[in-house]
Amino acid sequence: MSTCSQLIHTLKNGGYDPALAALYALDGSDRRLEEARARCVRTAEAFAARYGSDAPGAALFSGPGRTEIGGNHTDHQHGRVLCGSVDLDMLACAAPNGLDVVRIQSEGYPALEISLSDLAPKQEEKNTSAALVRGVAAKIREMGYPLSGFDACATSTVLSGSGLSSSAAYETLVGNIFNHFCCGDQLDPVAIAKIGQYAENVYFGKPCGLMDQMGSSVGGAVFIDFNDPTAPVVEKVDFDFAKSGYALCIVDTGSSHGDLTDDYADITREMGAVAAHFGKTVLRDVPLEDFRAAIPALRQACGDRAVLRAMHFYDDDHTANLEAAALKNGDFGFFLILVNQSGLSSALHLQNTWSVHNPRQQAIPLALAEAERLLDIRAVRVHGGGFAGTIQAWVPVDDLEEFKTGMEALLGAGKCHVLHIRPQGGCVVAE
Repeated sequence: MSTCSQLIHTLKNGGYDPALAALYALDGSDRRLEEARARCVRTAEAFAARYGSDAPGAALFSGPGRTEIGGNHTDHQHGRVLCGSVDLDMLACAAPNGLDVVRIQSEGYPALEISLSDLAPKQEEKNTSAALVRGVAAKIREMGYPLSGFDACATSTVLSGSGLSSSAAYETLVGNIFNHFCCGDQLDPVAIAKIGQYAENVYFGKPCGLMDQMGSSVGGAVFIDFNDPTAPVVEKVDFDFAKSGYALCIVDTGSSHGDLTDDYADITREMGAVAAHFGKTVLRDVPLEDFRAAIPALRQACGDRAVLRAMHFYDDDHTANLEAAALKNGDFGFFLILVNQSGLSSALHLQNTWSVHNPRQQAIPLALAEAERLLDIRAVRVHGGGFAGTIQAWVPVDDLEEFKTGMEALLGAGKCHVLHIRPQGGCVVAE
């Protein structure tokens, strides 16, 4: 059982380099390994400065961001998705404090303190990190595990507003800390993901699906079938993206997700209206042939946009399945074709690349058009919920600098981020 000072000493001397290399898919000559080690040292030193260096049981934890690869807005209709954890993460140094309280200092934010003796939802904590911590703790206690307090210092490289789901990364991080200190590491990644979703739904106040938490918690490329959302089928897809010859780019268009609640709600409402026409709650329960036969009637009952959005569900649900199969078969060329098909379906059928409430703002279609111009092989799509925010592009490594330069000439310096699919999800990094 290490103290924080022992943890720092081992980090500085490279004792955890193999773990960091495995976590972030690095080799010993990669400059990013030095950067990862230095970041871990800074986080542990921040803990020592705030809580003391001699606390026993100190450990480093990671909760990664996630990228949606296929299945855009299919999860809430009990469809299939393909997602992956990325090498941008939330990192924390934490140790038990022997108290009935959780204290977390996140870099750049006010410290939070949660009493474990009162885990009821708090209206005043809606949409805050405190709600997520309290919700994770409450669910773990409900599952029968005894809780005890801990102190933590956290830092994040998960891009804000990028569709990489910083909330899921935070839930995964906190879930892994509780799992290690209170549950004897008995909770598996799927359980931790479900705990995070519960905290976000019930305590944070966001009715999200489970894809974000699964992508963060499970790690690597993950194919998920939500046909039974209480027991989703989760499959890790074994593919080495580092050897594909392509880089994953998330491009920030600079457009804001603010005031888009109605746009997101309209998607679920309209898909739900089509399902209700057949006496069902979600489209997954409506056979495709029944839907196609009823399109003339659905146009009258639900409107053309609802029909098109339902078409997208069936197309992208199938595409996500094909993408996973292509990766498992090592056919990255076909995978890229499917990524582009998914993007076209989102743009033309789902219609989530710009908001009808603000037609002057069409940053995502503009960014997609420029990305397509720069790439010989188009593999670009809207990323995440859409309407504003980011796009995703798979770029040949040899063309990466030209692509990055072109996109940032349009959108501004620092807007094109090169990411990597990391092989591990939420975890204990070092102890």
